[in-house]
Amino acid sequence: MEITSEEITSQIEKAKNGKQGAFKFLMDHFWNEVYGFQLKRVRNEHEAEDITIETFAKAFDKIETFNESYNFSTWLITISKNIQIDRTRKKNASIYSNTTDTSNEQVQKIVDHSPTPEDRLIREQNLAELLRYIKLLKPHYQDVINLRYFHEMSYNEIAESLEEPLNNVKVRLLRARKLLAEIISQKQ
Repeated sequence: MEITSEEITSQIEKAKNGKQGAFKFLMDHFWNEVYGFQLKRVRNEHEAEDITIETFAKAFDKIETFNESYNFSTWLITISKNIQIDRTRKKNASIYSNTTDTSNEQVQKIVDHSPTPEDRLIREQNLAELLRYIKLLKPHYQDVINLRYFHEMSYNEIAESLEEPLNNVKVRLLRARKLLAEIISQKQ
């Protein structure tokens, strides 16, 4: 099904109003474009994935500043490019640390209160079978799934445990749930 520019504009408006489903829609729709762009630049899957996660975290944090007269994918790519340039500068300067300038009020805009379809699918699985599926995920996705579902940690606790910015944890968990749900659906 072709997604129209009107649908994307509608989802951006919903995201500006804090609707969780809109954030998920935008991430699902634009993930491959941003990830592919970074993979070509950094030639490292893990780093490209980290930059993509950080891109969506930053974009969702600043969604209210997006100007609809521009293309959303161009905006995301620009954020992604700037993050990659900053990371390269930090590496070259031997100062590499994850920082974020988000306030708690802004971070709350992408909080997931209700179980998503992915959450329900994950909970319905037999535990042994679910653990086998989780092992198919990349290690950094396994970590957030384990901390969230088996250790029942909050987003803040996960962020502290992994020493990651809160927004990065939220986006990584959103992505991990989506990938795990895809694996479960394929195996059934």
